Amino acid sequence: MSVNYAAGLSPYADKGVCGLPEVFDNPEERKAKVETLAQLIKESQYLVVHSGAGISTSVGIPDFRGPKGVWTLEEKGESPHFETTFEDARPSFTHMALLGLQRAGYLKYLISQNVDGLHVRSGFPRDVLSELHGNMFVEECEKCGRQYVREKVIGVMGLKPTGRHCDVVRSRGLRACRGKLMSTILDWEDALPDKDLNKAEEASRRADLALTLGTSLQIKPSGDLPLFTKRKGGKLAIVNLQATKHDKHAHLRIHSYVDDVMKQLMELLGVDIPKWNGPTVCESVTSESTTDVKPPRAVKAKKKVKRDPIKKERKRDPTALTDDGSVKEETVSVKRERADSPVQLKLEK
Repeated sequence: MSVNYAAGLSPYADKGVCGLPEVFDNPEERKAKVETLAQLIKESQYLVVHSGAGISTSVGIPDFRGPKGVWTLEEKGESPHFETTFEDARPSFTHMALLGLQRAGYLKYLISQNVDGLHVRSGFPRDVLSELHGNMFVEECEKCGRQYVREKVIGVMGLKPTGRHCDVVRSRGLRACRGKLMSTILDWEDALPDKDLNKAEEASRRADLALTLGTSLQIKPSGDLPLFTKRKGGKLAIVNLQATKHDKHAHLRIHSYVDDVMKQLMELLGVDIPKWNGPTVCESVTSESTTDVKPPRAVKAKKKVKRDPIKKERKRDPTALTDDGSVKEETVSVKRERADSPVQLKLEK
């Protein structure tokens, strides 16, 4: 399967503002701004990072609204160019730098809109990561909630059955769960996963510094999460080449390639970049980062709780940007807390 997962989504006319011009800080400006970012991070007690498609473009996965983005080219009647596949894509410098920041104690929580699976495959701990729009490599049991991380993409989208069944052995070893395994990739009108969204909102409210990397912040509700930090008195730093929906709320805006920013930032912080030795799944901040780790024993699923009638769908905010790239007024809705469901992680061939 190619990396053009967008082609598998349902038709959706309003994909946001595409093709805005890119702005580049000159070397002196970037140097000064990254030094400011490094100081903000040093002073921060709870840093949360929000990542978008822009952190994966350097490894051959196109973004959506950049000058050569999937939807920008679609508007022009052109087809995007793909330099890799999801299986062959390696984590970028930024992916590994984020892992380094987490291990060094700076980064407390990571919130991603990406479906390419590179955060998980880099070894970033799953218990401090929210993948709000799903993961191309992950399928989940609809009955017990166990997740399976595969070496190949699932090949099914829109939270649909993958054709496989859960092999978790029930208590006393009587028989396997046999629940249907479902894709975790969202289509346009699918509700975001409760567990990931709840944890992302909680982390955003707790953060004193929100750092967004490679995202225009146009998709709701994920793009509005940095405002929870801002409204709690925290600061917002944005690294993106194009204008974003929340530029006017930012304490710091850096216009540069994300990898270049992260290289300078890691040097200033004195943090080493972990070496990537192949796809790795780390279940928690205390577990070893190895694909050979024995999967945890199945946990009995909690009793299902009736869903909140307010459905949190992934959608573009029609008030996101004006034609000239400026930001319109927006609001952030407060979602009721929902019960978490137990999730377990397992790497499967």
